[in-house]
Amino acid sequence: MKKDFISIHDRTPAEIAGLLDLADAVKKDPGRYRSSLSGKTLAMIFEKSSTRTRVSFEAGMYQLGGLAMFLSSRDLQIGRGEPIADTARVLSRYVDGIMARTFAHETVTELARHATVPVINGLTDLLHPCQVMADLQTIREVFGKLSGLKLAYVGDGNNVAHSLMFGGAKTGVSIAIASPAGYEPQPEIVAMARADARDTAAEITVTHDPVRAVAGAEVVYTDVWASMGQEEEAQTRRERFAGFSVTDALMEKASAEAIFLHCLPAHRGEEVAASVADGPRSRIFDEAENRLHAQKAILVSLMA
Repeated sequence: MKKDFISIHDRTPAEIAGLLDLADAVKKDPGRYRSSLSGKTLAMIFEKSSTRTRVSFEAGMYQLGGLAMFLSSRDLQIGRGEPIADTARVLSRYVDGIMARTFAHETVTELARHATVPVINGLTDLLHPCQVMADLQTIREVFGKLSGLKLAYVGDGNNVAHSLMFGGAKTGVSIAIASPAGYEPQPEIVAMARADARDTAAEITVTHDPVRAVAGAEVVYTDVWASMGQEEEAQTRRERFAGFSVTDALMEKASAEAIFLHCLPAHRGEEVAASVADGPRSRIFDEAENRLHAQKAILVSLMA
């Protein structure tokens, strides 16, 4: 039966743990997996431009022995009005997997509904599951475990915040989200994550107080205040998010062993101080590297 990777919520805790174990194995011994996807082709649909998603998937497919094809909206008839269902059916006749980085989450879910090959969510406005798999891998590398830890996310209740809640709920990491009023994560996502968390004893907290969220956390995480497609709101968001920067003073409220994560790109001086992003607690480039390994694990699990 065809499997997709659309949301961490769709996977069991055991499946997430297995993917993380595979990501560690791929990272430790890449040569062992050099021919895992020999002769396989991945179609990569990009409505949004990208550095990390494009390069990590393209390099990952090459390192696994396969081929990745970059397809922008200008390259596809989908950009000229062809139904998503038709695009999914046609691509399924040519390739072994589809990765899509889109605006509307429904684009990815409809691709998955009509494709006969696995579909991977490379990012939507609702979720960013591949990023969070890399985050979980990074956290586990630092602390040797996930269950029982606390992650504080300070900023916009966006796609990254949503997937972090699902990732924490599946792995036993308590997640505290601190957002300004009006920018909280979607209530239905919070409810789904809390339901998932019943199996792992993780706590999901939403607050307007960054200090409360960060208190005692082993991981402090943030993202840009205005995501792609929100450029017109950038100035308003800078004003509304004042007080939600991750500074050295805020990091002092976290655990003494706390690390800092950011999915990048980072705007130093806005959502994070340069002294934090480039300081000794930062693991942002290890985290970026792990996009490659985590996604190779996802590709092998779906396409090998």
